[in-house]
Amino acid sequence: MFVKDKEECKEFVSLDKAKLREILHPKNDPIDLGFSVAYAKIKPGDETIAHKLEATEVYYILRGQGMMYVNEESKEVREWCAIYIPPNSVQHIKNTADNDLEFICIVEPPWNSENDEIV
Repeated sequence: MFVKDKEECKEFVSLDKAKLREILHPKNDPIDLGFSVAYAKIKPGDETIAHKLEATEVYYILRGQGMMYVNEESKEVREWCAIYIPPNSVQHIKNTADNDLEFICIVEPPWNSENDEIV
């Protein structure tokens, strides 16, 4: 069994300006995974920069609410929503609430900053 606490993970700002913590990633952890899991946080009124990944991504909203943009579509999202983002889709998310927007990012294959492009 492998267990890791979010607080053990160093916070950093990603290329799209989200605050991230890599919870599970095969480059950091002694486990063989075909995906990565990160915790993301966006402050009230802030939004990520439009970007695209070569990988498939899923956001799972833990707290807050926002507006999700994927290619030409937009939709309000809130706690307990899962958002599927196909590979090579232009995406960003905006926090529309008065509290932090917190979500999990699952990326397959594992997230790699070299495959993350600002558009």
